[in-house]
Amino acid sequence: MTDKITPSGAQAAIRSATAADVSAVREITHAAYHYYIERIGRVPAPMESDHAQNVAAGRVHVAEADGTVVGLVVVYAYDDHLYLDNIAVHPDAKGTGLGRRLLEFVDQHARGLGLPEIRLYTNALMWENQKLYPRFGYEFVERRVEGVYDRVHYRKALAPRAP
Repeated sequence: MTDKITPSGAQAAIRSATAADVSAVREITHAAYHYYIERIGRVPAPMESDHAQNVAAGRVHVAEADGTVVGLVVVYAYDDHLYLDNIAVHPDAKGTGLGRRLLEFVDQHARGLGLPEIRLYTNALMWENQKLYPRFGYEFVERRVEGVYDRVHYRKALAPRAP
């Protein structure tokens, strides 16, 4: 991606990813997370995901603006919640409202599946996220070390859809 993203991220179309999107998913994930490597002392987990497998399993939704994939979410549906595994916005699209649009999509997707809550976690050293998620209705659950990762867990209860 060489051009600065200029359209409003809020206007990006969000769709299920296809096999043709795997390289863009990999590129955006790398671009969004690579600067955390030095801070946390290891490659962030989303960078090590099997992007092709996640796309094939229908877990990945991409945001597209003017024919270019500029952001994504990876979600897993469970019986009692939607797990937000990854949200990534290409750095060129920062400040366009795309992150907000993707989080709104996750809410809508969970509601559409009839799920009562969304869960996620972030690395404890990704302090920007710890300021961001509460602004979108996520509440702190716990901080827990899992393997080599120190993670802060969040949940968001969703109000039932009106009849």
